[in-house]
Amino acid sequence: MPEDDSEHLPGAVGGATRIGRTVRRPTGPWTPAVHELLTYLHDNGLRGVPTVHGLDDEGREVLEYVEGRGVPIDREIVLDSVLEEAVVWLRDFHDIVEGYRPSGPRTWRGGEAELEPGQIICHHDPGAYNWIIQSGHFVAMIDWDMAGPGRPIEDLAFLAWTAIPLYREIPAADVARRLDILVEAYGEWGPMTVLEAVAERMSVAADRIEAGQARGDQGFINLARVGEPQRTRDRVAAFRARLPEIEAAL
Repeated sequence: MPEDDSEHLPGAVGGATRIGRTVRRPTGPWTPAVHELLTYLHDNGLRGVPTVHGLDDEGREVLEYVEGRGVPIDREIVLDSVLEEAVVWLRDFHDIVEGYRPSGPRTWRGGEAELEPGQIICHHDPGAYNWIIQSGHFVAMIDWDMAGPGRPIEDLAFLAWTAIPLYREIPAADVARRLDILVEAYGEWGPMTVLEAVAERMSVAADRIEAGQARGDQGFINLARVGEPQRTRDRVAAFRARLPEIEAAL
């Protein structure tokens, strides 16, 4: 489509515009590191990763537009099969990115950092709202701006938070069943280990949002419109209260 027919894409915290077969997004100090990561993943055969096309004349990053639809997580719980596909993709990503060991520190959204023992470069925001679905199947993970060093279980816990989902109440029997799907598809940790990781990971997420707002990061400031970080902190407290019932259903 021509430039004057550009389409704003809803849901992108930092703002995104579709132009033809591309997506244009604002950049930040973290963009070079993210582009380096995405290029590595693409070159090493990871499916479901948008191709990087550099920067446009306005200084926005240019990424491949992936056909499909997003997931409105407050109105939709993804099918068991889609959950399984997304977790299998996450394991593929983690296995491939294990070989990505940048020499020296890189500037990520959270600041300059380098990999420590036991860490990989995580997506750090693999919530279901960043999935692309085509014909009832998971096909891509988008919005890589939060990528940076972390432990693999942090990504899995974050995914579980929105995709089982754990951030809101659903029947404990459904949580147990879908948690079993998740741990079987990933093939590393048991359900209790994942549950323990979730509260820790999402508490860290709230802290990172607060820190981002304090340093003037517009993407994090925008999240204040939906009550962040207090909304996540309240949801973590409610999740902790539900844990005994969930554990009893496992």
